[in-house]
Amino acid sequence: MTARRPSLTPLSTRLRDRSPGLSASLLNGVVAAGLGLGVLTVLVLALWISSPYPDSGPGGALHIAAALWLLAHGVELVRTDTLSGAPLPVGVTPLLLLALPAWLLYRAGRYATDASAEPDGPPPVPVRTAWLGVVLGYLAVGTAVAAYCSGGELRPSWGWLTVSLPLVAAAGAGAGVWSAHGCPPEPLLIVLKAVPGPVRRLVFGADARARVDTAVRAAGASTAVLVGGGALLVAASTVWHGEAARASFLQLTEGWTGRFAVLLLGMALVPNASVWAASYALGPGFVLGVGHPVHPLASDPAPLLPPFPLLAAVPDAGPGTRLNWAAALVPLAAGVVAGWFVARAAVRRRGHREPPRVRWSAVRTTGVTLLTAVVCTLLLALLATLSGGPLGIGALSRFGPLWWQTGPAAGAWTA
Repeated sequence: MTARRPSLTPLSTRLRDRSPGLSASLLNGVVAAGLGLGVLTVLVLALWISSPYPDSGPGGALHIAAALWLLAHGVELVRTDTLSGAPLPVGVTPLLLLALPAWLLYRAGRYATDASAEPDGPPPVPVRTAWLGVVLGYLAVGTAVAAYCSGGELRPSWGWLTVSLPLVAAAGAGAGVWSAHGCPPEPLLIVLKAVPGPVRRLVFGADARARVDTAVRAAGASTAVLVGGGALLVAASTVWHGEAARASFLQLTEGWTGRFAVLLLGMALVPNASVWAASYALGPGFVLGVGHPVHPLASDPAPLLPPFPLLAAVPDAGPGTRLNWAAALVPLAAGVVAGWFVARAAVRRRGHREPPRVRWSAVRTTGVTLLTAVVCTLLLALLATLSGGPLGIGALSRFGPLWWQTGPAAGAWTA
């Protein structure tokens, strides 16, 4: 009983410390998809059970949960239970729902890499193996969910399914694997090689890594200020139109279960409203129906919009006032923040009380500033695309900001 156990042979040690490989990565992808689907299923079933007059049985509730899970990935849905009998698209993805699968995929990518914190630990799973395994496992569950959901009243659009679901899975898993490997700059530098040589030397120069890092940080901070300022605008406008928002909230449903569901939907759409408000502050604004723009100079929402608390916060119809124009303080603050990040990188302090030393010339600093504006353009265009979409056909075929207007406006303000 007191004898020491014999030490493991080198072969046994290697087998024990061997990286999990493709099978474990596939399992991580399946678990990530199952967790996201399980969270939405529990939530929908809880609302269905507590509803006093449910319209369908548990099968209908499960179909709705599956459709919401697909919608969270940007997959456009098609409603078949319409009064006219014609199918209607539903393409506005609540960004708060999108955050759930993105975070789960990110964690799955990190776990699949199995990177050890110890210097003498086993090597991490190769990048391609971990990434491919998570993506394939996730897409396997997504395909099964789409096949199950295709028989419900909310059905996925197969064209959007083949594009949105793989993109979200690939991006989320790729971010997790890249982070687990220490965020190496090689992928970004490979992208830079696609830029023509003269442009690359003029914009990036010899210290391309430092310039790209500064531009990404500055654009990220500027985007955060824009979206955060948009959230403040939404909150202020909701308080300003508090009576209308309260009336629309009470008008939608009478039971506490329905009101709780409306509250959850409103919370899930708050990030969308923040992006809409950011586009409003930038100048282009957003559309509430085809041909019905809302921007600081004028507001023309579509008539007969459904009652909803966030829609009650839309500025009143008519020309804009000085109070509406004051929203321009948000992109102004975002531009100042971006400029502060670039200026901080352009100088280097020698000591605590010594004056800063110029690190970059004026031409180089201007190049980094323009690169920051380009990155900010791409970020806001992406957010504008994700936050809007159709809610029907005809006049209801477009809701939200237009990416080709919001992105360039953000870049111009930043520059």
